Amino acid sequence: MSTITNKKILITGGLGFIGSNLTLRLVQSGNKVTIVDSLIPEYGGNIQNIQTVRDKVAINLSDVRDPFSINQLVKEQDYLFNLAGQTSHLDSMENPFTDLDINAKAQLSILEACRKHNPDIRIVFASTRQIYGKPKYLPVDEKHLLNPTDVNGINKIAGEQYHLLYNNVYGIRSSVLRLTNTYGPRMRIKDARQTFLGIWIRNLIEKKPIQVFGDGKQRRDYNFVEDLLDALIIAATENEAIGKAYNLGSPAPLNLEETAQIMCNEMEGATYDLVPFPEERKAIDVGDFISDYSFFKTSFGWDPKVNFNQGIKISFDYFRKELLHYT
Repeated sequence: MSTITNKKILITGGLGFIGSNLTLRLVQSGNKVTIVDSLIPEYGGNIQNIQTVRDKVAINLSDVRDPFSINQLVKEQDYLFNLAGQTSHLDSMENPFTDLDINAKAQLSILEACRKHNPDIRIVFASTRQIYGKPKYLPVDEKHLLNPTDVNGINKIAGEQYHLLYNNVYGIRSSVLRLTNTYGPRMRIKDARQTFLGIWIRNLIEKKPIQVFGDGKQRRDYNFVEDLLDALIIAATENEAIGKAYNLGSPAPLNLEETAQIMCNEMEGATYDLVPFPEERKAIDVGDFISDYSFFKTSFGWDPKVNFNQGIKISFDYFRKELLHYT
């Protein structure tokens, strides 16, 4: 498995779900990590996420939309894991210009900072399966039409393309990973802004039924966060990944009702209800979605190690102990 040791690393969105887990992994490997996070309440940053390594990391409370801050922070860094973003699909429709600023304009500012102040940096950009929209075929590979159903997906395409363009034109070595539904400890469970799995975990721990929209037959694939960290580090260290975009995914997709059943099995007396789709969500729902991640798998040997039953148990165990810090 690829590793990074004794390097200077910048993580945007480093107090969020994925960024904080990556911070813990990289600190354990002896790296000097600098976190950039705005701690805007809606976006998932939580200082509790990195409490176990708080004295071993540098935290810069600034916004990726601030070019003056980013210009300084990218200097002398070996790696940039560019994870900051607005992730809510509904929020992107209600506040499209905010989504544009964070997921597109700010990405261009970050790349300009790298071009001017650290052109040798290595970047991994976290994109999303949402860029594909409603699938024309399954599983969805990287050749599938990009046809997003919301503003968030459109701006994520722009963010991707900026990274690949700066790679091709300026030699700013960049790789893109298109994430599917990621879950695990330190995820946002306060609401459904990042993923429905978060609010399901909270409701079940609080002895509330969870709601499954529609008939529950929509299929999804899930990645446990530790498997994603493996993929991020591979993308950052393997030269073959430079200038390419890859899907991530799972070998064992589940439909939403199956997902709810597995999660309810973790809590005695837990239940779920099938409810009609809210109109605002129905308009942007993609239906079945299964990623074809064979390009990344065959290139680097990556395959998820943690199945959903195992990963969701680990997640429940974590949040039962830490619930007050996340609600």
